[in-house]
Amino acid sequence: MTKIAVVPGSFDPVTMGHLDVILRAAGIFDELHVLVVHNPNKHAMLPISERMTLIQKSLDEAGAPQNITVASWSVGLLVDYCTEVGASVLVKGIRSQIDVSYETPMAIMNRSLAEVETVFMLPDPAHAHVSSTLVRQVSGMGGDVSPYVPPAVARFLDKRRPV
Repeated sequence: MTKIAVVPGSFDPVTMGHLDVILRAAGIFDELHVLVVHNPNKHAMLPISERMTLIQKSLDEAGAPQNITVASWSVGLLVDYCTEVGASVLVKGIRSQIDVSYETPMAIMNRSLAEVETVFMLPDPAHAHVSSTLVRQVSGMGGDVSPYVPPAVARFLDKRRPV
């Protein structure tokens, strides 16, 4: 039996913490879907297609295993996507107790709705303080975000930087 998992997120942009969780999850599951989801509560910096491209470039540059698929989902429930691809597990990176408090009710609901379990993974401590929001803020003010994002993302953001 193939064990399929989904790592959902807005990935706006993908960070080293995201990449760390994705690569470790890919070593645990037979098939892993990195799912860029639309979050109506967030104002996105990048269109979904650009986020998907940056994730794929980051995975390629990191030498990621071939069991990873990058996809997007913007209509319906996350568990609908899981059902569609046969995934029984969601993988969520958590940085703090705040993330746990936010993610726990969703995990219970997803299990109730579609028998999809949620696995929480802690990022490498070197990346635990980094969020996409902080990266956007620092980058937007002309700061160097290269320690916090994969090289493909750093190059992309550097090109967007005001002169």
